[in-house]
Amino acid sequence: MANSGIQLLGFFLSLIGIVGLIIGTILPQWKMSAYIGDSIITAVAVYQGLWMSCASQSTGQLQCKIYDSILQLDSSLQATRALMIVGIIVSVAGLGVACMGMKCTTCAGSDKLRKSRIAMTGGIILLVGGLCAIVACSWFAHNVIRAFYNPYTPVNTKFEFGAAIFIAWGGSLLDVLGGAMLAASCPRKKHVSKYPSMASSRSGPPSSTKEYV
Repeated sequence: MANSGIQLLGFFLSLIGIVGLIIGTILPQWKMSAYIGDSIITAVAVYQGLWMSCASQSTGQLQCKIYDSILQLDSSLQATRALMIVGIIVSVAGLGVACMGMKCTTCAGSDKLRKSRIAMTGGIILLVGGLCAIVACSWFAHNVIRAFYNPYTPVNTKFEFGAAIFIAWGGSLLDVLGGAMLAASCPRKKHVSKYPSMASSRSGPPSSTKEYV
C-alpha cells in the first residue's frame, strides 16, 4: 500500500507540474519592465514572454502582440521556447507511461514487477522533461539578470522577473519531484538464499517412531 501511495502522490505532483509548465509557457509575463530610475513615473508596464509582448496601461487596458517572425527573435529566446516545448512533450509522454505501470491501473497485465518497472521508466522520463524545463527557466533568468546589471543597458529597457517564470519554475520542480517518486517506487527483488537455513540443518533427520522388542 505504501508503494501504491507513493506512485499516486508522484503521479498527481507530476500532473500539477505539467499544468504549471503549460500555463507558464503560455503566459507573457516572463519578464516585466523594472521600475528603476526615471521609469518609475511611466504609466505603461511592458511584459515580454516566449510568444508575445504586452503593454499594460494604468487605465487597465492590456495590448498584446505576437512575435512576427521566429528568425528575428534572440537565439536564447528560441532555445528557451524549444526546451519548454520539449519538456512539456516529454513530461506528458512520461506521465502516460507511468500511468500504465501504476498498481491502481489494469494496463500491462497483472505482473507486479513488470508494472513497477514501467512506472519507474515513466518516472525517469518525467525527470528528463522536468530538467529540460528547469534548464530553460534558469537560462532565461540568467539572461534577464545579465542584461539588468549590464551598465550599457538603458535604464528604461531593463527588465526583471515576471510571474510566468516562477509558475514555470514551480511546475518543473513538481514535475521532477513526482518523477523521482515514481522512479523510486520500483520494488527490489527478494533475495532467495541458495543454501538451507541453519535451523533446518541442525534439526537433523526425523526420528523414527518404530519400537523394537
